[in-house]
Amino acid sequence: MPITHHNLHLTRLDGAIPAWLGRIEPGDLLPICQNVADGGGRLVALWGSDARGDMHERGNGFALHVALVNEAGLICLSMALDAAQPAYPDISRVFPAAGRMQRAAYDLLGIYAHEGCDRRKWVRHGAWHGFPLRKDFDAAQSRTDEPDAYPFVQVEGQGVHEIPVGPIHAGIIEPGHFRFSVAGEKVLRLEERFGYTHKGIEKRFESLTLQQGAKLAGRVSGDSTVAYAWAYAMAAESIAGVTPPDRALWLRALFLERERIANHLGDLGDLGNDVALSFGFTQFWILKEQVLRNNAALFGHRYLMPESVCKHHKLSTTY
Repeated sequence: MPITHHNLHLTRLDGAIPAWLGRIEPGDLLPICQNVADGGGRLVALWGSDARGDMHERGNGFALHVALVNEAGLICLSMALDAAQPAYPDISRVFPAAGRMQRAAYDLLGIYAHEGCDRRKWVRHGAWHGFPLRKDFDAAQSRTDEPDAYPFVQVEGQGVHEIPVGPIHAGIIEPGHFRFSVAGEKVLRLEERFGYTHKGIEKRFESLTLQQGAKLAGRVSGDSTVAYAWAYAMAAESIAGVTPPDRALWLRALFLERERIANHLGDLGDLGNDVALSFGFTQFWILKEQVLRNNAALFGHRYLMPESVCKHHKLSTTY
């Protein structure tokens, strides 16, 4: 068992990766997170779901899901939230990274942390009103063209200046706005705002079949198609109680490792580019290009799209 708590009962999920599923009460969330953190574990993700009308969910309201990981494996915890006041304990003091996840959960679903005071919009950017991941959300009626007046935190004092950077950048990186508050050479505060290219993928998944969802998962991120497709496949296999054959698992591991190596080579080149070391940038990207060309020669696709790979080797796409 990856973790013990007097109110926690975990069920081992079928699959190649050790993972457990459990239901908890809101009052148990903080002690369990602290237990995981004290043991060297970390937070993987925090998100919510609309369970209203779902007879399989307790409470018939909203649900919060928290994924944790330690040396034993992955632990996914779920708790029911009241439909009228969907609040839960703030875990950002245990895992600081949870702060942004909690903001996103509020912005998209309307569930919020009891003590989390930051409810500024996370990804909306003036595009809609309401909470798009709720079942009663009407996209057509919720659109808006109102200007987006994001309330950046103001830093005041003698000699303090604000330096805005982005969201449009000189390179081809994803848009992001960075607001620096500085006093001379000292950065007093940095605020980042992302989500300018938010595509509503979570909402899109709701209307897709399992096969269509697998195709979309592999296209969420062009240079991480194997990672996203594998994660989707693992989720589907756990729901269905299916363990893939060893050959499929070995092929996945091979594809994922080649994807990881190619991305690391590109990142090493980008590090050189950021400090004007053009020679290093060029050399690492030559190596990355060689890996991608080898992928195309061996598997029929430079970025190892699962559908293309499966067709090339006459494999079942359900693997």
